[in-house]
Amino acid sequence: MALSVAVVLIGIRLRKQTSKVAQASRQHSDDIKGDIQGMSHKGILVTGGAGYIGSHTVKLLGERGERIVVLDDLSTGNAEAVLHGELVVGKTGDRALVESIITDNDIDTVIHFAASTVVPESVSDPLKYYGNNTCSTRNLLEACRNTDVRQFIFSSTAATYGIPENADEPCVEDTPTAPINPYGTSKLMSETMLRDLSAVTPLKHVILRYFNVAGSDPDGCIGQSSPNATLLIKVAAEVAVGKREQLYVFGTDYPTRDGTGVRDYIHVSDLADAHLASLDYLRSGGDSTLMNCGYGHGFSVREVIDAVERVHGEPIKVIEEERRAGDPPSLIAATDRIHKTLDWTPRFDDLDTIVRTSLEWERELQRRARSQK
Repeated sequence: MALSVAVVLIGIRLRKQTSKVAQASRQHSDDIKGDIQGMSHKGILVTGGAGYIGSHTVKLLGERGERIVVLDDLSTGNAEAVLHGELVVGKTGDRALVESIITDNDIDTVIHFAASTVVPESVSDPLKYYGNNTCSTRNLLEACRNTDVRQFIFSSTAATYGIPENADEPCVEDTPTAPINPYGTSKLMSETMLRDLSAVTPLKHVILRYFNVAGSDPDGCIGQSSPNATLLIKVAAEVAVGKREQLYVFGTDYPTRDGTGVRDYIHVSDLADAHLASLDYLRSGGDSTLMNCGYGHGFSVREVIDAVERVHGEPIKVIEEERRAGDPPSLIAATDRIHKTLDWTPRFDDLDTIVRTSLEWERELQRRARSQK
């Protein structure tokens, strides 16, 4: 327990250090939404809330007045990205720490983002992914059971589907799961544990299987800051601003409209909003469910490159390579279930908007880097 207290105190000190960064955004949301529904509910624990998707979700939760505690080990996240709530620096798999946070902060909801997410790394270091993703989730779920947490929202992935047999058709939630890498398997195992626990406890859950997340906060406050990112639009934006020399395209002979892979790209702010809609659904008595989270249509790699060049105003250097093993020609979300289940309307379903916010964030990162010199 002494270690847990020490970690919490470290988190409090870091939160104070970042309070100036968040002050303007917090004041804005307090002025506009300080008296809305969130204030009447118990607290929310957000694991991985200093990361890319987690920080965008924390921003929206804070803007509507929710009481938030973020747990993040900052291995890939950034303290400065936590604009609301209290940041505790620690491990999601530390059951004693998690139980202490839940009890001390009267928490009844967990939104679980914390995970390792780089597919090639999962192939070269599978035990890291089974440890950090699956085993840590197991410990987190035990802590939730022990402290009577009632709502759990889990960040999963379309990688659980592997390569669907009917790649030309959108993936429905009943599509057989057959992950082809340890990342997808580690997430699928976590889904199974969560469903099994919900079956024998009062815990209700929503599992969101993300497709290709992209873009950054339209307000320019936060974005994806992970080093060595592998997501296409992030990498293309880095090439556009000169952070990388070239973009590699893997495979130009797929049976798609232009020979390159097609993916369903969803703006990170719309994805974050889907978590809030999931929270509202569970709080209103909704049953446990699994939903895809995408837009239901896709763009090819070449179409994404065209959009980056169009928004940027200049061409970027592209190098074409052979296909990578395990990449499906097309992966698109079937979205009927999420639209029927949640009160969720995407606001940024536009490729140029996604690209524009990505480019603006890369330029913001460059400005911040120059100001620190």
